[in-house]
Amino acid sequence: MEQEVEKLKAQLQKQEKLASLGMLSAGIAHEIQNPLNFVINFSKMSDKLLKDLTEIVEDNEDKLSEDDREDMEDIVSDLKENMAKIVEHGERAISIIRGILLVSRGKDGEFLPTDICQLVKEYVWLSYHAMRANQKGFNLSIHEEYEEGMPLMMVIPQDLSRAVLNLMNNACYAVWRKSQTAPEDYKPEVSVSVKTEGNAFSISFCDNGEGMTDEVKNHLFEAFYTTKPVGQGTGLGMGIIRDIIENEHDGKIAFDSTEGVGTSFTLTIPVRK
Repeated sequence: MEQEVEKLKAQLQKQEKLASLGMLSAGIAHEIQNPLNFVINFSKMSDKLLKDLTEIVEDNEDKLSEDDREDMEDIVSDLKENMAKIVEHGERAISIIRGILLVSRGKDGEFLPTDICQLVKEYVWLSYHAMRANQKGFNLSIHEEYEEGMPLMMVIPQDLSRAVLNLMNNACYAVWRKSQTAPEDYKPEVSVSVKTEGNAFSISFCDNGEGMTDEVKNHLFEAFYTTKPVGQGTGLGMGIIRDIIENEHDGKIAFDSTEGVGTSFTLTIPVRK
C-alpha cells in the first residue's frame, strides 16, 4: 500500500509539473507570435518592393550590360525564392503556435470546426521533433496520407490533439526501443492517415516498432500501467485517449499489434452535425 501511495504521489507531481510546463509553453508561444508576425509582414512588404525594383530595372534595361542584366535577374530570382521561404516557414510556425494556444485556452468540452488534417500533421511533427530532442541520433520515416478537400469537423481540438500527440509519442517510442536492439538495416517507420468513411472520419497510426505482448494488450487502457522505465511514463496516456475518443467524441478505438513486428491504431469519430 505504501508503495502504491508513493507511486501515485510521483505521478501527481509529474502531472503538476507538466501542467506548469503547459502554462509556460503557452506564454512563450504568445510572446513569439508577435515577432513572427513582423517577420512575415516585412517579408511580404519586401517582396512588393522587389517587384517595384524589378520594374525599374526593366525600364532601364537598355542601360545595363548583358552581364549586369543577367546578374540582376539571378539576384532578383534568388531574393524572390528566399522571401517565399521566409513567409512559408513563418506561417507554418504561426500555425503551430496557434495550435499550442488553442490547447491551453480552449474551453473544456467545446466543439469547434477544425481542420483535422492540419491538426494531425502539426502534432505528428511536434512529437517527432520532441523525440529527436530527447533521444540523440533518433530518426524515422513518416509516411503521411491526408484526404484532400476534407471539410472542417466539429471536435474538441485541444483534447483531440492530446490523443494524436500521445499516439505519435507511443509510436516514436516503440520504433526507438526496437532500434536499440534491431539489426543495422532496420529502418523505423510510422504511417499516418486521415480520411472520411461515410458518416465518420478516421485517424490511423501504424508503426514497425517493437509491438505489444498479450499482457500489454490486456492492460493497455488500465490507469498507471506502463512498460516504460520509471520517470518516462505515467501509464495514463492510453486511458486519456480512450476517454477523449469514446466518451467525449462518441468514437471508437481499434488496435492491432504483433510483438516484434509493429502496432497500428485507428481512431474512428462520427461526424458531428
